[in-house]
Amino acid sequence: MLNHPITQSPILSIIGGTGKQGTALAARFAKAGVPVILGSRDAQRGADAANALNARLNLQNVSGTSNRDAAKQGDIVLLSVPYNGMQPILEDLKEAVQEKIVINIASSLDPEKKTRAKIPAKASITAEIQEFFGERTRVVAAFQNISPEKLESEDAKIDSDVLVCGGDKDAREKVVALCAQAGIDAFDVGVLANAIAVETLTALLIAVNVKYKVKGAGIRLTSVPRATTKDG
Repeated sequence: MLNHPITQSPILSIIGGTGKQGTALAARFAKAGVPVILGSRDAQRGADAANALNARLNLQNVSGTSNRDAAKQGDIVLLSVPYNGMQPILEDLKEAVQEKIVINIASSLDPEKKTRAKIPAKASITAEIQEFFGERTRVVAAFQNISPEKLESEDAKIDSDVLVCGGDKDAREKVVALCAQAGIDAFDVGVLANAIAVETLTALLIAVNVKYKVKGAGIRLTSVPRATTKDG
């Protein structure tokens, strides 16, 4: 369970937090006041990356350590690791993530041609992670359809929506609320079985980028209320 009421910010631990996408997510959430822990295979590397991010952004709410310790200390654990290298990390984290919310951001893509979806044996990566961690961990899919380029633009409003799905309604709502805290529009799109749609949609967006020679194609829902939308 989360250590803080929903009115306060949960601690966000980012596994693989010293990588490009992990650092971009850390910066965006830390600037919104979320306490962030950067996890790394090497604890010192995690600490060094956190110090550098605090210095660059003039913040004090980012810390760094090993992946396992980051998972132990966080309320919500975000996996910013590629699917093809994920299994050893999941094995290292299994005990540390019990009773926590885990966010999978990996997409179901063909590694040889990323404009083509490739469905895993368990129907989605998120489902595989849920099965591996067990029912005491609440796994959701999110951030698959937001390009790294948009995440890295720390001060820019993200004009794409985050789609959140998973087997636990409360976990989905908490991830949606966390996104809202960082000014990101996120929507609960239902149960774990829907993760296949969220994860494979990334291949379509990459195909759009290639076809139209753009970066950062995303998805935007219509006819829904937007709590984070601001005038101007």
